[in-house]
Amino acid sequence: MNDLRITHVGGPTTLIELAGVRLLTDPTFDEPGRRYSFGLGTSSVKTAGPAVAAGELGPIDAVLLTHDHHGDNLDVAGRALLPSVPVVLTTVSGARRLGGNATGLAPWRSARVGEIEVTATPARHGPPLCRPIVGEAIGFALRPPGSTSVIWISGDTVLFGGVRQVASRFTVDTAILHLGDVRFGLTGPISYTMNGRDAARLVESLRPRKVVPVHYEGWSHFHEGRAGVEAAFPPGTLTWLTPGVPTTV
Repeated sequence: MNDLRITHVGGPTTLIELAGVRLLTDPTFDEPGRRYSFGLGTSSVKTAGPAVAAGELGPIDAVLLTHDHHGDNLDVAGRALLPSVPVVLTTVSGARRLGGNATGLAPWRSARVGEIEVTATPARHGPPLCRPIVGEAIGFALRPPGSTSVIWISGDTVLFGGVRQVASRFTVDTAILHLGDVRFGLTGPISYTMNGRDAARLVESLRPRKVVPVHYEGWSHFHEGRAGVEAAFPPGTLTWLTPGVPTTV
């Protein structure tokens, strides 16, 4: 994976460059200050803008969209970008909503982008039985040609059996983990993404070469930032990306 380069745009949004392929995850490019509805009376304010503007990214081979129905994973500017890319890989229900160039992948189904095999992995964006309320989400495992390992993007998920299966199905070189301990006042202590402690437990089974946290800053519904995540891991375990700076991982 010595040609893996990641640029953290902000929140869940990254530009992943691997084996000559450029993949954009969960595009969020709106400026800060706007409030977004998340349904059932919940909402959040975007508190930080993108470190890189959408127009500065250059050509994109595909968008990997873990889910389409929350503004912190697909905002207005991000949605406007979708028609300009060759393909959007997302959930089955998300592809039906988006139409056009969107392709839906159920968990463990795969598609190819250039020489990269992209496999959808399970995600659960909240507590058990929450899917009818919060909707469908997935993660992505990226396998470059000739490799026995993958780059894994968790997507917005809590720690549950589905994500633990990733360790039994793949050798994970780099784990890009969506964290932030998402919570809303209306639903009290219920979490909709992993916190640092959850991530540390997951990493014990994954045993990746690198752990890259994303989705931990920039929104008012994120309840655990960098300091809380770092406290859950042994020193030196995590690879932090400087927003806007392409980083070889």
